[in-house]
Order: sequence, then C-alpha cells, then structure tokens
Amino acid sequence: MEQNIGIIGYGSMGKMIFSKFAQSNIINPSNLYISNITFEKIKDINTIYPNVIICKNNIELANNVDVLFICVKPLEIKTVLNEIINNIKNNCHIISLNGSVLHNQLEKICANNKISKVIPSVTAEINQSVTLVSHNNLVKNEDKKNLNILLECFGTVIEIPENELGMGSELTSCMPGFIGSIFKVITEEAEKHTKINKNDIIKMVVKTMYGTGKLLLENNISFDELIDRVTTKGGITEEGVKIIEKNLPKIINQMYEKTLEKRKVTMEKVKEEFNK
Repeated sequence: MEQNIGIIGYGSMGKMIFSKFAQSNIINPSNLYISNITFEKIKDINTIYPNVIICKNNIELANNVDVLFICVKPLEIKTVLNEIINNIKNNCHIISLNGSVLHNQLEKICANNKISKVIPSVTAEINQSVTLVSHNNLVKNEDKKNLNILLECFGTVIEIPENELGMGSELTSCMPGFIGSIFKVITEEAEKHTKINKNDIIKMVVKTMYGTGKLLLENNISFDELIDRVTTKGGITEEGVKIIEKNLPKIINQMYEKTLEKRKVTMEKVKEEFNK
C-alpha cells in the first residue's frame, strides 16, 4: 500500500494500532507517520522502526498523510481536528477510533472529507479482533476496500450502521473485559469448593474457554447445540445450566443497561463540546 498512513495519539489504542501496522507487510514503514501530544513517548520509536516518520506535532503529520487515524479521547477530538483542519489533504480519509463521536459532529469540521469510525478490540494483539467499521457518505467502495486491507491485520472486519456501534462495541471491544470479569468470578468461586491449585484452576478454565471458542467457530456449532452435546438429561451439567439460565440473564441485562447508559452520557458530553 503506497498511501501515507498517519496516527495521532500514542495511548493504549494508538500504540496497539501503530505496532500492528509497523509489524505488518501491508505498509512500508516509510509511509507510516506518528505524532503524540507528549513527544517523549514517541521519540525513541526509530530505535526499533528506523524508517517510521516521527512528527513533532499534529500539523506536520496532517500535511503528509492520506489516511489519518485519530486515537485520542472523545472530548479531545474536536481540539485535534480544529488544530489540523487547514493542513488535512482534501482527499484524506479520516478515521476516528471513538464510537461516541458521530459522523455529523466530525463533519462540522471536516465537511469535505471521507470519514469512518473504527472500533477494534484488544484481541487485535493476537490478530483475533472483530473490528467494527462505519462510514459517512463520502467513503467510496475503493476507500472501504483499502481500509479493510489495513484493518484485516487485526483480524475480522465487520461493517455495521453507525447507530448500532454502541451495542456492537459492547459485543466486541468491551467483551474481553466482560469475559475476563465473568471467568474471574468463576475461578474465585471454584477455589471455595476445591483444593486444586489456583493457577491450575485458571489454566483449566482458560484452556477450556479457548477450546470451546474454537469448537464453536471451526465446527459452526450454535450455543444450543453445544449445550445439548455436553448436557445429559438429569445429569450434572444440566443442573448447572439451569442455574445459569435462571439467574444470569438479569445480571447481563443490568450490565448492558449500565454500559449503554454510560455511553449515552459520554455522547451527550461530546455533543455539548461540538456545539460550543
């Protein structure tokens, strides 16, 4: 890919995206640009990636890139865009890494630019992210194709409507945290009923979780089919499944209600910021 790719922001998400791009064979390192508000965080990148272009500020980066990933907090996006808008190329494809900032808000500043929102997952670190994308009307099929080529170094790419990015994020970007929390409780409760070493308990659960995921995907098995295969009528597993199906839905529903409520609060704050 000959396009110049820029990344503004070197926090956890910006750093992950930069690392995946820099290690891939998709982008020539000399076509990869990086900037960050704290220059100290990026000044030594060339010791590992000597051909990557380290920019001293966002304006320098904006002057040179064809695809721009903005990896900053939602309330910082407006400030960044206002800083660089006069330096962004007319055909630059702007990528926001935050689902709380809407296309029409970004278009208030970048009215003539192609704009996409991208929501990756931490599982991109092992090339297993389900990365969500949505686009404004200026993004053409060729632009989508080129962006997908970049994002596929994270894993699978799924395009969904912008108004579904909230719930989509819960199911992908947030889900590793939810899963980690659930299985943390499972292992802690297991300790109360056994003398098996804690590390062995964790290994058992994690390896079984990993294997179950592979089984579901590779054999195209539904959750119901999996339950039927493991559960014997009147058996031990059935008793556990009954408890889960009776009590867990309430907790999961509360989880979604709270996370979506928090997302709405963040979006309202962003709306206020963009309306100033």
